[in-house]
Amino acid sequence: MPINIDKALGSLPEHLSVYGKRSTVLASNIANADTPGFKARDLDFRAALGRAAEQQIALRTTRGNHISHASSDGPAQQLMYRVPLQPSLDGNTVDSQVEQAAFAENAVRYQSTLTFLGGRFNSLKLAIKGQS
Repeated sequence: MPINIDKALGSLPEHLSVYGKRSTVLASNIANADTPGFKARDLDFRAALGRAAEQQIALRTTRGNHISHASSDGPAQQLMYRVPLQPSLDGNTVDSQVEQAAFAENAVRYQSTLTFLGGRFNSLKLAIKGQS
C-alpha cells in the first residue's frame, strides 16, 4: 500500500511556514522599537493558515470556459496593524515587552511543531522499514 506523504504530515508544514513568517514580522517590530512613526504589525495565524490550506487545494475545471482558482492573497495582505496599549508621542506603536513575549511564544510553537513533524517522519521511517 503506497504512503501519501502529504496526508501523513498533515498541516504541520503549513504551520511551520506561517510561524516562520510571523517570526520575521515580530523581529522587524522589535528591531524598529525606537523608529519614530513605525507601526507594529502581526499575522493572524488562523487566517494565514486558512489561506495556506486553500492554496494547496487544486480545483479541477471540466470545461475551457470555467474560471480557474487564482488566489490574490499575498503575504502583505495577511499582515495587520497591532493595536497599541499605550502609543508613544512619536507615533511608534511597538511595545517591546509585548513583542518579545509574542516572539518567544512563536518560537516555542515553531519548535514544538518541528518536534511533532520529526515524530511523524520517524513513524514513517519505521513503517517503511516494517518495524513497529
